[in-house]
Amino acid sequence: MAILNYKDLNLTNKNVIKTFKWGDKDVEIVDYLPVEDKYDIVMITLQKSFENGYYNPIKLDMFFHLNLVYAYTNIVFSDEDREDEAELFDKLVGSGFMEEFLKNFDDKVYEEMAQDIDTIAQADVEYRKSFSSIVAKFIEDLPANAEKMKEIVDSFDPEKYQAVIDFAQAANGGRPIS
Repeated sequence: MAILNYKDLNLTNKNVIKTFKWGDKDVEIVDYLPVEDKYDIVMITLQKSFENGYYNPIKLDMFFHLNLVYAYTNIVFSDEDREDEAELFDKLVGSGFMEEFLKNFDDKVYEEMAQDIDTIAQADVEYRKSFSSIVAKFIEDLPANAEKMKEIVDSFDPEKYQAVIDFAQAANGGRPIS
């Protein structure tokens, strides 16, 4: 077998750009992003969708689609545009833009990224239910909880504690509180 050096292959990514008209504007969609950019889309979508211990499916949908538009199109969104992402998403969907974007977006890439989000979210939920996760969270929270406990101990006033006990006994008809 002959040896071939990788650099001699002169590999480059095809950078095909699809274009669709939106009004009088040309919206461009790149067909390929580096794997790190795809990873960022998936992880940011998950991060922004996690609330109260679960992945909110409405936010998963919203952030996934917004992140696709942000990353794959030539549209530049200002900080002000992105200030209320729910409102931005509603405008993109309600105007029909999102539908037109998705018609022109690569179905295979879309399905792969949606599956990646689902797989990682499910694995994360399973991990969070595990004993290992509970121990890790306890260890992570330990310094903050220890500091709170120290504050409670430092602020403990035996006289106020005794006043509460005396009040409770008085309210109990003078009988001791058990």
